[in-house]
Amino acid sequence: MLPFTVNFKVSARTLTGALNAHNKAAVDWGWQGLIAYGCHSLVVVIDSNTAQTLQVLEKHKADVVKVKWARENYHHNIGSPYSLRLASADVNGKIIVWDVAAGVAQCEIQEHAKPIQDVQWLWNQDASRDLLLAIHPPNYIVLWNADTGTKLWKKSYADNILSFSFDPFDPSHLTLLTSEGIVFISDFSPAKPPSGPGKKVYISSPHSSPAHNKLAAATGAKKALNKVKILITQEKPSAEFITLNDCLQLAYLPSKRNHMLLLYPREILILDLEVNQTVGVIAIERTGVPFLQVIPCFQRDGLFCLHENGCITLRVRRSYNSIFTTSNEEPDPDPVQELTYDLRSQCDAIRVTKTVRPFSMVCCPINENAAALVVSDGRVMIWELKSAVCNRSSRNSSSGVSPLYSPVSFCGIPVGVLQNKLPDLSLDNMIGQSAIAGEEHPKSPVLQEVHLRFLLTGLLSGLPSPQFAIRMCPPLTTKNIKVYQPLLAVGTGNGSVLVYHLTSGLLHKELSVHSCEVKGIEWTSLTGFLSFATSTPNNMGLVRNELQLVDLPTGRSIAFRGERGNDESPIEMIKVSHLKQYLAVVFKDKPLELWDVRTCTILREMSKNFPAVTALEWSPSHNLKSLRKKQLATREAMARQTVVSDTELSVVESSVISLLQEAESKSELSQNISAREHFVFTDNDGQVYHLTVEGNSVKDSARIPPDGSMGSITCIAWKGDTLVLGDMDGNLNFWDLKGRVSRGIPTHRSWVRKIRFAPGKGNQKLIAMYSDGAEVWDTKEVQMVSSLRSGRNVTFRILDVDWCTSDKVILASDDGCIRVLEMSMKSTCFRMDEQELTEPVWCPYLLIPRASLALKAFLLHQPWNGQYSLDISHVDYPENEEIKNLLQEQLNSLSNDIKKLLLDPEFTLLQRCLLVSRLYGDESELHFWTVAAHYLHSSSPRSPAVGEASPRDKVNNPLDICYDILCENAYFQKFQLERVNLQEVKRSTYDHTRKCTDQLLLLGQTELCSCYWRQVRITSTITVTH
Repeated sequence: MLPFTVNFKVSARTLTGALNAHNKAAVDWGWQGLIAYGCHSLVVVIDSNTAQTLQVLEKHKADVVKVKWARENYHHNIGSPYSLRLASADVNGKIIVWDVAAGVAQCEIQEHAKPIQDVQWLWNQDASRDLLLAIHPPNYIVLWNADTGTKLWKKSYADNILSFSFDPFDPSHLTLLTSEGIVFISDFSPAKPPSGPGKKVYISSPHSSPAHNKLAAATGAKKALNKVKILITQEKPSAEFITLNDCLQLAYLPSKRNHMLLLYPREILILDLEVNQTVGVIAIERTGVPFLQVIPCFQRDGLFCLHENGCITLRVRRSYNSIFTTSNEEPDPDPVQELTYDLRSQCDAIRVTKTVRPFSMVCCPINENAAALVVSDGRVMIWELKSAVCNRSSRNSSSGVSPLYSPVSFCGIPVGVLQNKLPDLSLDNMIGQSAIAGEEHPKSPVLQEVHLRFLLTGLLSGLPSPQFAIRMCPPLTTKNIKVYQPLLAVGTGNGSVLVYHLTSGLLHKELSVHSCEVKGIEWTSLTGFLSFATSTPNNMGLVRNELQLVDLPTGRSIAFRGERGNDESPIEMIKVSHLKQYLAVVFKDKPLELWDVRTCTILREMSKNFPAVTALEWSPSHNLKSLRKKQLATREAMARQTVVSDTELSVVESSVISLLQEAESKSELSQNISAREHFVFTDNDGQVYHLTVEGNSVKDSARIPPDGSMGSITCIAWKGDTLVLGDMDGNLNFWDLKGRVSRGIPTHRSWVRKIRFAPGKGNQKLIAMYSDGAEVWDTKEVQMVSSLRSGRNVTFRILDVDWCTSDKVILASDDGCIRVLEMSMKSTCFRMDEQELTEPVWCPYLLIPRASLALKAFLLHQPWNGQYSLDISHVDYPENEEIKNLLQEQLNSLSNDIKKLLLDPEFTLLQRCLLVSRLYGDESELHFWTVAAHYLHSSSPRSPAVGEASPRDKVNNPLDICYDILCENAYFQKFQLERVNLQEVKRSTYDHTRKCTDQLLLLGQTELCSCYWRQVRITSTITVTH
């Protein structure tokens, strides 16, 4: 017989919720394939493929404002391994560099006590990969060694710095966005600070132009752009002009050199920095939704745009020579050639409210085919681009948008019609770059017109806004081990109850139970619970009470008190007895009610002169042994009436006992016979009452006079022979019922709001919750084990507490998070490889360096096999068997599409190198193999195979212009000519004209040069004459 195993391991973890306004820009998608974002003072790391929380980093004492993953633009080996390194900055000016896999802080940096405005890792390979550039308010940029925390240099500027952007083509070029303009720095170096103040320019906002009002007109933005040629000046605009205060973002275009974008709420301006002119504008119609953020793409000249309604749009550049006016637009007598970005796809918007609004967006840097939206309520929505082949005849030609075509190559090499490929692997595998260049497309069977659409592939929901009421399910025992699940019920302010599975940390069920805030929850079994909620009091102080009994497997919810509940005193607490037979309902200004949980019937409603209850607790003792005797006596009486053998009688007796034991383990007894249980409560004077309940009978057993050293009792906890009382003055009173002695301990804390014993036989640990924190006590030794105080240890305030296991506590806090902590209550991060995940995650960064490099080699080359395999079990790996199993788990976590490619015998080694560099997020190797695969294949002397792309297709599939001077000469020349034509349209000064002619001379266009100079002479002659 196979041994029975069950996974009930619960690790320390944090369940996160809604975000803070400071967290708005604190999100980043790293080359490692993981997304990190700030949630109050926490940093949450999730997997982009499965939307699972992998890590929660907690060390900041203030809200996190920026997070940045380290770049992977270096050669990886055993000395420079793949690692998960992240920098986070908070509003108090502290920067922490994390080892995310281990969950430890490698370095802490502090310069000033003001919010960090921006932070970025240096990307170029010539510099150390440990260098981090940060903006410290109001006007300092500081370069740090993030490995040691050493400040390398510091530079101040005249204006307040808002953000900065590195030139992706030249690491010595840095641009600062300031409160008044833009500062261009051309001598940035890790070795020393910039020498001067930089080149400061002013940009008039498009709102300041009279032509701005015409942007939304039917003539479009072209004519307006023609009127507003010069936006960049070195002279400060006049007072009536609105300057850069409206600018939301500044960023270089990584798809082509010397281009930058400026984001305004209703426009995106594309600047050519060689001539300081606007060469493109994306204007939103008057009824359109304003922009919030834009992310330019590298692989294609496209823009991911986030709008105020949470909609993400993708705009792809159209070549100027394919621009034409639609039938609805009047012909333009003075057509302007400009960069135009067509809307290609958009996702669904979210429902925006006062508390729910989009915060920020990040794009996958590896594939650029997915974007993640972070919402203020804690949701992370991952939208992935999907391509679909469409029929050319069905395209709407009147839309004015040129078609997009699929690329003729896959992973750097042209493919045949029948060859396996994954079109949605990355953006450059979805749409061909020749479609952007505006060339005529050859008639090729490989070339197909495609449409793009967004698909929601991942959704991570956070906890709602506090308040919270939490309750852990009944504890694990030897009798329920086969069915036990560590479930936590969380009552929320909107009336729903969330049930979390604490092994995985995932939401198990969300139940809409109440119409108002949930005040308390009590479990009646492992599969059911009672919850109560109270509405807002009316003028008379009366409320609507809702007490619901919920069956978890079915989600069925019934009103436990039937029609009762309208216009009565609010429920203060509910307490379920130890055997789950009885329920005590305590009201604020109404007598106590006792109910039978099994039949949902009321047993006793106390009289009006019954004392007001301030605290109540059921006794763990009961008369189950006497109940067994009663059951046996009943069976014996039945046996006397029926002649049976002694053997049969013993079988009957043993079966009865086993049934009773099972009933006890499930906390469900026979409805015909009820066990006797006890409870104690206190009144306003501190007097303790002891009552006994058995069936319909409720008896007053004893009364204990109040303790003079105690104030008004607020809570009671009872386990074994120990009874603990807490009062409003912060005193704890420990009663030893067996020894009949009591001991009062003044904690010098505030009001004791709740006390609760830990589960487990003989475990006498107790947690006490105060208004300003919590403490764990050992009631055997009557001494404090650990303490947590708001404002001293932590920044959050505790809302509710409970025990998760015998050695872990649960804290719900006002920052919208629920923490599962060790008994010491110290916030510690966990190791990512120790987490229990419901879905396998591809992340070779979690492996030890030797193992991750071995896995990479295994995927690239298998000379010992006749064909490729993804089974590593037969490989003689020198490490231990556990490491080998981890490698196999990583291989199994690959998607079926990737596995199909890796096992394809036609998939060449070049393509395999490029694919593996994508899988690893290896920035350096991805760029290297992209260029290498292109030129190695184009220079290959072999003839094309059957169905493969023709030589003409290869000419029409040059290396992307984002690789700049590495592109083919002819294609680079064509791009530069197109760029000079755009610059020529914007000519307004002599220097501008001279730059255009210089460029044309270098490109061999002598006729155009002479034409430009003739125009200049004529213009100057006319000017002199006048």
